[in-house]
Amino acid sequence: MPVTDDRGVRDGEACSGAEDRLGFLLARHGQVMNARLRQALACSGLSPRQGAALSRLSAAGSVTQQALGEALAVDASALVAVLNDLEGQGRVARRRDPADRRRHIVEITPAGEQALAAMDAAVGSVEREVLGDLEPEEIAQLHALLARVRSTG
Repeated sequence: MPVTDDRGVRDGEACSGAEDRLGFLLARHGQVMNARLRQALACSGLSPRQGAALSRLSAAGSVTQQALGEALAVDASALVAVLNDLEGQGRVARRRDPADRRRHIVEITPAGEQALAAMDAAVGSVEREVLGDLEPEEIAQLHALLARVRSTG
């Protein structure tokens, strides 16, 4: 008579449950990483969207509000809410585009750069802890593979 273990798997039988599916594995690790990053970001006083906006602004310099929304794949109303919060905290500045008064130009402020540095340190700490068992080459490979995964509609 075959013997089953506590997972209901028979001796010599390969485990083929949901935990073996790559999608479930990615989802589980994604949830854990998301929670850890949100906690780290909260310590720096930023939401994930605020952090993404500051990162993009730091890299790009001054950009139009519309271009920022497109780069972040965020709808206009959600972006306005993010920018209103960041502007209220003194982390971004918005001004009218002199060439087209209907457009806003957005740029990061020194306070925004400080918040971004705190966020980068917090995220780096989480990444080092979570990925600590991987070699640098493995981390680079994981990054390259995940960059190729289609995660949008």
